[in-house]
Amino acid sequence: MADHASDYEKHESVAESLMDKITEKFHGSDSSSDSDGENDLKSAAASVKSKIYRLFGREKPVHKVLGGGKPADIFLWRDKKVSAGVLGVATAIWVLFELLEYHLLTLVCHILILGLAILFLWSNAASFINKSPPKIPQVILPEDIVLGVASALRIEFNRGFAIIRDIASGRDLKKFLAVIAGLWVLSILGSCFNFLTLFYICFVSLLTVPVLYEKYEDQVDALAEKAEAEFKKQYHVFNVKVLSKIPKGALMKKLA
Repeated sequence: MADHASDYEKHESVAESLMDKITEKFHGSDSSSDSDGENDLKSAAASVKSKIYRLFGREKPVHKVLGGGKPADIFLWRDKKVSAGVLGVATAIWVLFELLEYHLLTLVCHILILGLAILFLWSNAASFINKSPPKIPQVILPEDIVLGVASALRIEFNRGFAIIRDIASGRDLKKFLAVIAGLWVLSILGSCFNFLTLFYICFVSLLTVPVLYEKYEDQVDALAEKAEAEFKKQYHVFNVKVLSKIPKGALMKKLA
């Protein structure tokens, strides 16, 4: 899977490498016009690169889109042992709570009972078996970490409220319809699955969809481009035949 890490960069640099070869030929034939020819070729390569369609208009590799670092490595299976371990733990949790119908509060209490019992017996029996008592670390949450998490949550909440306000204001009909459709699909999924199963499906999708997309991104991007063109065509027809005939009030006219 590590071989796919540089596929995106190789694909994106095809135009540049081709232009570089042509530039070298120009260097051999006409040295007086090197700078002008090189600039023209680079601009042509940049225009070719900008015309490459990418899903959701992304300009970065999938690894960077997922944030880079260790989380992206897990989602893209850079380290198969770690990714498989994370998937195994998530599956065990889902089986434990969903199939075996174990409750979270019961599990937490049982783990605490077992842990405290082991530590208590170990601490009292240490003097009889000539062993050192367990070293229980003192856990103190730093103030800066708590404030940083609270600040990050505050920013994300404010951003979400701003997006909701922008959608509800009626300025962007396409965004409004997309959100309504997404919530409707989510409500259907919620009626078919409980929250834990839905969360597990989303987590498994994060561990499978990105790595499959990275492997077949050229084919997926080509299909997505056709689907987007067809969607724009159908939306234009719907806008002409339906939306344009809906009378707008004075408020909508001001917002338009």
